Order: sequence, then C-alpha cells, then structure tokens
Amino acid sequence: MKKVIVTDALQEVGIEALRQEGLSVEVVSTLPEADLCARIADAHGLIVRSATKVTARVIEAARALEVVGRAGAGVDNIDVEAASERGIIVMNTPGANTIAVAEHTVGLLLAMARKLPQAHGALKGGRWEKERFAGVELYNKVLGIIGLGRIGAEVARRALGLRMQVIAYDPYLTAEAAQRIGAEVVELDQLLQRADFVSIHVPLTAETRNFLGAGEFAKMKDGVRVINCARGGVISETALVEAIRKGKVAGAALDVFEKEPLPADHPLLGLDQVVLTPHLAASTEEAQSGVALAIAKQIADVLVRGIVRNAVNVPSVDAETLKELRPYLTLAEKMGAFLAQMAEGRMKQVRLEYAGEVAALATSVLTVTFLKGLLDVILEEKVSDVNAPYLAKARGIKVVETSTSESEDYASLLAAELQTSKGSWRVAGTLFHRREPRIVRIDGFSLEAVPSGWMLVFANLDVPGVIGRIGTLCGRHQINIAGMQLGRERRGGQAVSILNLDDPIPEAILREIRAMPDIVFAKLVKL
Repeated sequence: MKKVIVTDALQEVGIEALRQEGLSVEVVSTLPEADLCARIADAHGLIVRSATKVTARVIEAARALEVVGRAGAGVDNIDVEAASERGIIVMNTPGANTIAVAEHTVGLLLAMARKLPQAHGALKGGRWEKERFAGVELYNKVLGIIGLGRIGAEVARRALGLRMQVIAYDPYLTAEAAQRIGAEVVELDQLLQRADFVSIHVPLTAETRNFLGAGEFAKMKDGVRVINCARGGVISETALVEAIRKGKVAGAALDVFEKEPLPADHPLLGLDQVVLTPHLAASTEEAQSGVALAIAKQIADVLVRGIVRNAVNVPSVDAETLKELRPYLTLAEKMGAFLAQMAEGRMKQVRLEYAGEVAALATSVLTVTFLKGLLDVILEEKVSDVNAPYLAKARGIKVVETSTSESEDYASLLAAELQTSKGSWRVAGTLFHRREPRIVRIDGFSLEAVPSGWMLVFANLDVPGVIGRIGTLCGRHQINIAGMQLGRERRGGQAVSILNLDDPIPEAILREIRAMPDIVFAKLVKL
C-alpha cells in the first residue's frame, strides 16, 4: 500500500478521497524541515499547502517519494528543481480557487477605494469620522492587470461589470484573447502610466521577484492604488512603503507578503492607507473543498493509475489522450534506447521530427519519453519522465523538435537524429495498425523491424554470402534467430540488417562478426 503524508490542514473531503483509492494516509500538522525529513523516508506522496516548505533537504530524505502535490496554485514553497532532478513530480491545482481569489481581489479593490476597514475600525472604536474616510469611485477608472491568466481574467470580467476600463500586460497572451475578455493589451510601461489601480497576478519566480519595485512605482500615476493577491515577493514591500510615505501611492491592499505571518513590527501595519488580510484569498468553503478534492484525485491518479495532470515539471496528459499516446510512447522510448546503443561518442544534440497524424498529438510528452529511453541506457541514476529533460540539459545535450502535418510514406512517422562527437545516427519509427511499434528506417535504409528484445544490427556491403555466414555462426553457437529484416540502398551498394534474437550474442562472437569480410559495423541492442 502506497503512503501519502498530508500536512497543512487539508480538508477531510480530500483525505477521504485518498483513502477510498486504497492509499495509506498520514495526516500531520505543519512541520519544520527537520521533523518532515524524519517522517518522509517511506512516503510515496506528499500534499502541502503554503505553510510547509519542501526543501532540497526534505526531497533528499524522501527516498520513496514519487509526487508532491500543492493544494493551491503557487509552488514557491517547493524546491521544484531539486524534485525534478530526483524524478519527483510536482503538481498544483490551478483553477480550483480561481473564483475565490478573483472575488477577494475585487473585495480588496472596493475596500481600499472606499476605506471600508478603516471606517469600520473607527466606528467600532466609538468614533464617527465621516469626513475622514471619503473614498474614490471605481466607475470609469482604469484598472491595470498584470498577468491575465485564469485569475486575472476573472478579475477583469468583474471589473468590467463595475464599469471600469481594463488594460492588461501579459507577454504570453495574444491581443485577440484579451479582447475576448474585454481587456486592452498594452506594454508594461504604458500600463504603469495609465492605470488608476494596479492588480498583479503572476507566480513568484526569479524573474517576477520584486516585479513592482521603486522603478515601477516611479512610472505610475500620482495617487495610484495597488492590489496583490498573487504571491508575496512580486511587489517590493520596501519600495511600496516608501512610495506610500511619499504620497506617490495613495493606497495598497495586500493579501500576501514576503514573510508570512507578517512580523508584528512590519511598517505596512503602521500605514493607514493600507488594507491587509492574512493570505485569505483562497479561503472560502467552496475553494478549500475544491482544492482538497482536486489534489487528492491528482495524487491518486499518479500513484494508482500512472496518470499525470497539472504537473509543473512534466507535461501533463489526461486519461483519454494517454490512451491514444501510449503506443507512440512505447515507440519513442524504444527509439531513444536504440540510438543510445547504436551511437558512439559524447552526445551533443538530439533532433526529433514528428510527421503526419502524430504531429497533432502532445509531442512534448513523446520528446520527454524519447529522452528517458536515450538516457536510461547511459546513466546509472534513475531516469524518469520528470528528470529526463533536466539530465539532458545538465549534460549539454541540445534538444530540437519539429512537426509537420505531411508524411510521405506513413500516416505517422517519428524520426530522430542523434549527433555526437563522433558522428550522427538516425532512426525512424511508426505504428502498424495504430498500435504495433516498428523501426522503418536506420540511417536512411528502409526496413520494417520489431523493436523488441535482443537485436543484432549490422551494416555490410551488399554481396552474396554475408547473411548466410552470420546465420551459420549463430546456429553453431545455439543462438536462435527469431526474425530478420533487410534494407539496402541499391544492388551492390551498402545494406543494413536487423536480426531479432532469442538470446544475446556473446562479445567474442560479436567480435568475430565484426571481423568478417564486407561487414561495416555490428552492434548488439537490447530493447
């Protein structure tokens, strides 16, 4: 029975879903690094929220760990690179709390504009200070949204309902997609200059840390107001405090912070212009139940069924797509392993081409599987779909992928070329009857070989007697030939052959084959 550790108070609906899948579940409170390291050695899955830090040390201690699930969107509390290097899947639940965060963002927008928390606090304290808390209207104001993903788009829709003008900066979104939402796409500098309110919705990465800093505040309108319900750290709190004190920023509404919980002496707490909530944006009953159930189902899919969804470090495939891809995955992995055993020298570049019907499928998944097959042959460490791209990059192997809807000879064709310090090796494959993998080309020679078991691959001059001599040699040593495929460029030219064998050829016999007249090369491959 596989074990899952659940921390950070996941709702019971998620825990029960894991148990119904036959998984052993250990529920713990938020643990410091040392305590988590002590508990995690035999865990196959780990579910966290934002409080638990899944560090490189934790990952190193997790010898059996296959997957880390974040019940929420942000994964900055997880060392994704360390997990990837160990072949551990990291997944999140994007979209499960989209509505909750969008509504909280709009709630903070209104609260900040109308100074609702300040007025409420004064009245509760016995002070009727109507004049002091005059606010500003949202009608016809410009809301600048940085990051128009799921949450940013929902915020935009609600702001448009409030009759605001919405402009957006998102380098990954087309103008047409933004227009369908009702937003105007602009460059970042233009957004900073035009917006009356700025709401940021980006993940925390090395590139987005302090995305809004002193330089960006300087470009904004005087009296601008800023909202952050994304991640602490995407806005420089030091720069924000300074901009508020100088009067550049008229107000801020923040749900997330660089350090959580927010320290009692933090300068933001002393500013009347600031509205603060303790990381509550996703904290609705609906969102918490949805996130708990979503991450439980995703973890169970990985540990029970081998299906990956919403992974941040490996291409995700749903069950229906996986069913269609599975024969191609087998072919891609075998092609990678085949090339690794055929080639000589230090690997430099892999070039993959998908032609025909396969080009319309999730080729990124096939590329990862090809790399897994390629590297698993040459490396002692565990190679998986998760860490194969990282291992290739670490070894300086460049990966180039191209696709075309046209294929001359087959409905679908996967072609791969491996360049090394000693030359180039090429192989192509397809599926017969949409399910049976075949190698159909080797270095330009056409044939139809089953990529399975022990395979003797050899090239020779196309002269009589070569095949007979090898067959006789195999027979003399009780090596049974299960299948044979031949290909040649022209009569009397060069030929390539594959013999499927029931047993491996000993190295001494392989040397004897290589020494035969007219043999160009001979390799023994195991698939």
